Amino acid sequence: MSFILNIETATKNCSVSIAKNGETIVCKEIAEEGYSHAEKLHVFIEEVITEAGLNIQDLNAVAVSQGPGSYTGLRIGVSAAKGLCFALNIPLLAIDTLHTLASQANVSDGKIIPMLDARRMEVYSEVFNAALEVERAIEAEVITQDSFADYSEIVYFVGDCADKCKPVLTKENFVFLEEIKFPSAAAMSKISYDKYQKSDTVDVAYFEPYYLKDFMMAPPSKKQ
Repeated sequence: MSFILNIETATKNCSVSIAKNGETIVCKEIAEEGYSHAEKLHVFIEEVITEAGLNIQDLNAVAVSQGPGSYTGLRIGVSAAKGLCFALNIPLLAIDTLHTLASQANVSDGKIIPMLDARRMEVYSEVFNAALEVERAIEAEVITQDSFADYSEIVYFVGDCADKCKPVLTKENFVFLEEIKFPSAAAMSKISYDKYQKSDTVDVAYFEPYYLKDFMMAPPSKKQ
């Protein structure tokens, strides 16, 4: 029997779950414009462990969203996950954020393309088939009318980019599953369990989130 704590902080959704043998038993999450991860994450961790009827020492592993996504959100999640793994001497599992997002689409055919907003018309995207096998690796790309035009089968888009991408991606075989906006820790449970069974872990000391693009800070405004 294994209990895995799943942490997802790559987007506006601060999400934490406890899974037993790959099945989510408790999940706490909130998506806010203000990115309240620093305030909510450790509270959610304590709550899911308590509601699952566990002690923190009962955890067998911690899984964390590795990105791409928000620089600050990823740092918060990874720091918390590393701290727990060090303290409890348990393995750390790194989960592809876009894989988690794609797994929330319950479809039987076509392609699944998870997209996360990367400002303006740029997105982080990846391409999966209906069996959740990767068919095109993660990219940061600018969306145009020609994006994904080579796909003739039905294409399901998930993520927080529908508002800006739907007016541009207008092919008849394009479907936006607009109810699926953010990756959830509840959807990490099966993925993290599969990794745990295969001992597909990362080095706690040296693991870093997958930012995809260098973090850019806006220059300070000049004083008048």
